[in-house]
Amino acid sequence: MSAQLFVVATPIGHLDDMTYRAIDVLKSVKIIAAEDTRTSAQLLKHFNIQTPLTACHDHNESNKIDILIQRLLKGEDMALISDAGTPLISDPGFKLVRAAQEHNIRVIPVPGACAAIAALSSVGLPSDRFSFEGFLSSKQTQRLASLEKLKDETQTLIFYEAPHRIVDSVSDMAKVFGADRPVGFAREITKTFETIKKMTLGELVEFIANDHHQQKGEIVLVVGGATTEKDIAQEKLDQLLTRLLQDLSVKAASQLAADLTGIKKKIAYQRALELTQDQAE
Repeated sequence: MSAQLFVVATPIGHLDDMTYRAIDVLKSVKIIAAEDTRTSAQLLKHFNIQTPLTACHDHNESNKIDILIQRLLKGEDMALISDAGTPLISDPGFKLVRAAQEHNIRVIPVPGACAAIAALSSVGLPSDRFSFEGFLSSKQTQRLASLEKLKDETQTLIFYEAPHRIVDSVSDMAKVFGADRPVGFAREITKTFETIKKMTLGELVEFIANDHHQQKGEIVLVVGGATTEKDIAQEKLDQLLTRLLQDLSVKAASQLAADLTGIKKKIAYQRALELTQDQAE
């Protein structure tokens, strides 16, 4: 009977973010497949986990899969971890998980830290719709081409970036998306020099170019989606109603707004009510 493959998230910085369940799983399995055994050995030592490690990274994953799958099929429970965070998220492990699924081996996620989600939750940009884009190309031509394909996307975009490319990447984003596009900058999340800022892409270019400390460590960029004509119209209506409501009743303000903008009075009235309620709260 085949065993189970546990996909285990580990801390991205602060070791207290390691979950009790993750520790229990890593202690109970027969073997741990790790991105870098030297890095993971330090984590296991900290939590007194003595389970054997084996390397599973970008350079050997294809060749290592058959061996790991055979061990699973023989009944050896296994855990998959990366150097930090959730495996497969810009980290190795996808090929192993896919192979396990193909062999009807149960894959069990053990949730925990993820830099992309941590950044999204803290920078104050819309989180109802987002896409994770990982690392952009190190070559500017390809990087610009990728950004051009994304510039009209309306959902929030999440990128990882290397410190030595951060200035060039943000400059290219400002060039393609526009300097006024909002962006969240999350660096060294949960670590000693954690930095979380929200500003425009133009402001971020200056911020990181003028402070070399911001060009170090693990970096996540959370970029606001493109603004649609509908969004612009809604923003203008809100601005108009907000001003009118300072001097007029909801009924009068919505009627005047409808006359000035051409929208239906019913829509203007409903939005005026919502704005009045928001102000009251």
